[in-house]
Parts: sequence; structure tokens; C-alpha cells
Amino acid sequence: MTYDRYQKARYKGVYPVVPTIFKDDGSLDLDGQRRCVDFMIDAGSDGLSLLANFSEQFSLSDEERKILTEAILKHVAGRVPVIVTTSHYSTDICIQRNRHARDFGAAMVMVLPPYHGATIRCDEARVHEYFSRLSDASDIPIMIQDAPISGTPLSARALANMAREIEHARYFKIESAGVASKLRALIELGGDAIEGPWDGEESITLLPDLDAGATGAMTGGGYPDGIKAIFDAHLSGDREKAVSLYQQWLPLINYENRQTGIQTSKILMREGGIIGSDYARHPFTMAIPAIRDGLIEAARRLDPLVLRWAA
Repeated sequence: MTYDRYQKARYKGVYPVVPTIFKDDGSLDLDGQRRCVDFMIDAGSDGLSLLANFSEQFSLSDEERKILTEAILKHVAGRVPVIVTTSHYSTDICIQRNRHARDFGAAMVMVLPPYHGATIRCDEARVHEYFSRLSDASDIPIMIQDAPISGTPLSARALANMAREIEHARYFKIESAGVASKLRALIELGGDAIEGPWDGEESITLLPDLDAGATGAMTGGGYPDGIKAIFDAHLSGDREKAVSLYQQWLPLINYENRQTGIQTSKILMREGGIIGSDYARHPFTMAIPAIRDGLIEAARRLDPLVLRWAA
């Protein structure tokens, strides 16, 4: 990564996604949620990310989103910066969500391009206007999430134009195919307007993304200590150490990205005694026992804090 860009960025480092903790009956478990957050901070997270797709935000009611935003931000109490995902197709509703997050202490909001279902999309000009309106109604940074889930391909040039022309659009989480190449193009086209080029996708492309200039990583929440060690080694200029650590943690990263997905952090937190249930809301398919066992075995080889924190 570029050290100067990293130093200038207001928000940087490892910001894992906070999973939503449910009880076995599917109701919110706020006590478990608070323990989850405490563990993630103790594991070395530079910040936290709330209500992302890996938080199962798509299974939450509007009221539950408010409850979680308020409860978690109150519990974090400024210990680390928090990014809240506020995506919505409606510009006005997204603005309302942004204001709510800001009012309760969010440092930044993360927003996908507007879309609905499989067919309703906006072209790049309309997406630019959408984020411009969000920025005009905001006084905190907006992270634009460039992810396949929206079905809205955004070119590096379009993203760079938004960075130059929209006041609060300075951070970009790139999750599309060929992340490292897109990060390089974005940084080249946007220059100093790109305050935060970030990596995503549970760190499966972390090393090439750091090489490309990523200054932040939004990862899964189960082992921030492992990801932070890789990130910090790369930041210090010791790429060989970063490569070695990445090779050690890659089997677990791969398990999360390709096998257990959204449930990963909750399975590990339950195994470690941090939370009481790793339930994911129906109709999400729960991991079968053999896959859960494989994840836990991969984790135990690394002795992550998640399996020791509650002891």
C-alpha cells in the first residue's frame, strides 16, 4: 500500500463486519451482540462495520436495524470508529438512514448503488446523482460499495469522477472481479481524491489488494487478529512476513469465503463461548455439521483469539 495515502486517510486498517447475533428462535440477542463487539475490539480491529451483507442486513426489519445501530454504537462508545451500511434504493430513505447512523455516532456510512431485485438498475449518470444527493445531505464520509450484489457495474473512471466531484465520496470498497487491477486504476485516475481504497470479500484477495494500494480491509468478524497481523506486516514494509502470514491464514480465509460464508464468525464465536447461538435466519441455509467441523479444525490450527477470549 502507499504509506502516504495511508497516513492521510481518516479511517484505515482492518474493519471487520459485525455479525448479527440471534437466539435459537431467531430473535435478536443484544447481550450476545455486545459480547461479540467486545471480542472484535479486543482482537485488534481498527474499526467495525455494521449492517453489511455479512451482518444479514437483508433479514432485518427497519425497526431491528435501528435497535442494532443504536445499541451497538452506544456500547462501542467511541472505542473504535464504526461504519454503518445504510443502502436503500430510495434516495430519501437512504438519507434518513444516514442521518440516523450519524446521530448515534457512526464515523461513516457505506452504500451500494441503487438497485432493486434482478432488473431495476440505474446508469452511471443516475448513480452519480444519487451519491451527490446523499453527500449534500451528509457531513460524514460515504463509502461507495462496488459489489456484484447490486448488479450495477461501475467503471474505475466513474468511481474516480465521483471522488473528484462529490464532497463526501472519498472511500471505496471494491468487491468486483479483478479487485487489485480496479484498485490500481481507481488510484491512478482519482489521485488524491481517493482517500480510502478498500478491500473486501472476506480477505480472499487481501495480499494483491494491499500490493495495489488498499488502505483498508472490510473482512469477516471471526479472526481480526489474524487479518490485522497480515495488514500490519505489509504496512511496515515487511512484505515477506505479510506473505508468510497470509499463507498461514489462507486456508481459514478460504473456508470463510467458499464454504461457511455468513455463518463463519458466528460458528467460531459460538465454539469459543462468546455467543450462545450461531443461528442464521430462515431461509438462509445453515452449514452442515461436516462443514462446521472443517471450519473449526482450520481455525484451531491457528489458535485465534475467538477460541480463547471467553475462557
